[in-house]
Amino acid sequence: MGRRDDAHGGRLDARAEDPDGTGEATNDLERVRDLRHAVLCAGVLLAFLLLLDWGSGLITPWRAVLWCALAGLLYAVLYPQRVSAAGNWLTTRGLVRGHRVRTDLLVSVRCLDGVSQRLLLRDRLGGRVEIDPEVLVRHPQLWLRLERGAQKAADDGMLLCGVTALRRLSERVDRETARAVFRISGLE
Repeated sequence: MGRRDDAHGGRLDARAEDPDGTGEATNDLERVRDLRHAVLCAGVLLAFLLLLDWGSGLITPWRAVLWCALAGLLYAVLYPQRVSAAGNWLTTRGLVRGHRVRTDLLVSVRCLDGVSQRLLLRDRLGGRVEIDPEVLVRHPQLWLRLERGAQKAADDGMLLCGVTALRRLSERVDRETARAVFRISGLE
């Protein structure tokens, strides 16, 4: 069972509840922190713009609505995904909608490069999930569930492309986990 943060009543880690690792793993703690940052950034921008308009004497109701919309847009852009994995499912939930993929029925895993790197997972049932690989690196329980399902899909011959991307991500997760162990034990 996962440890609890007695001061805040929340989970300290994203461990599974069951000893065999079949419970749900999530990125909830990190998501709460990122959600606070999104609210803070949008609030600071709104306050700055309203104070700037008020100080210059240019504030009007329409401009105030425009600044509120701009702050809302910033919040929507910064809103963090909730990623959870249980059984053979990997689920992401954004501001508006969620996506779900069966990890044991994966047919494609692609690494999308751009401003921010994304991992695109597709399953045989038509499910599609885009996830930041950093989430998997920072939450090994999520990665273990994805890896277990992807290995089953590869063994069954369903995973047509993406074995290399998964291997690279696996090496990265292992490297970061080893660094964390060394850092905690003082051997770094």
